[in-house]
Amino acid sequence: MSDSAKSLAVLVSGTGTLLKSILDNQRDLYRVDIVVADQICPGVQRAKNAGIRTAIVPMEKNRNAWNEKLTAAVAAVEPDVVVSAGFMRILGEPFLQQFEGRTINTHPSLLPAFPGATAVKDALDYGVKVTGCTVHYVDKGMDTGRIIAQRAVEVEEGDTKISLHERIKQAEREQLVELLENISIEDGKAKFNVGQ
Repeated sequence: MSDSAKSLAVLVSGTGTLLKSILDNQRDLYRVDIVVADQICPGVQRAKNAGIRTAIVPMEKNRNAWNEKLTAAVAAVEPDVVVSAGFMRILGEPFLQQFEGRTINTHPSLLPAFPGATAVKDALDYGVKVTGCTVHYVDKGMDTGRIIAQRAVEVEEGDTKISLHERIKQAEREQLVELLENISIEDGKAKFNVGQ
């Protein structure tokens, strides 16, 4: 791994399939230095199996205190970019003060359409013919940050939430890896040098 590789911190809450794609495609352009989760989950084990540093910061009633602990866990490796990869928590002010402009998220719809945790179901219920995935900067809202890139996925006849989500996840993985391979850091912010 090259010294010029961009350092990543990856936030996970679940199985870590997006994390797997990030790890499988590490070359000289980026490296994962820590995986942080809000609970014990398969994503943490996936990171441990790959020899990557991990931290678990369980959610607590005092969200500000939780955000401060999460910030400290991520800051320990001084990452260039933080990737929210299936991390099911809204990041608060203490975290964003340090990492806004360097934290990105993937979402399974073409934002601003269908924000939130039920995006795939919402798209099917609405009857759209095309949905897809979005990578965006994280801000204090839910899926409201500035869009970096999007990829369309057609809804096929007879699609279920599961079948459609699988195709969206495949597009998400490809799109995210392409973006991570084209990062530059300018004035402490992450820039992605690919077609929008």
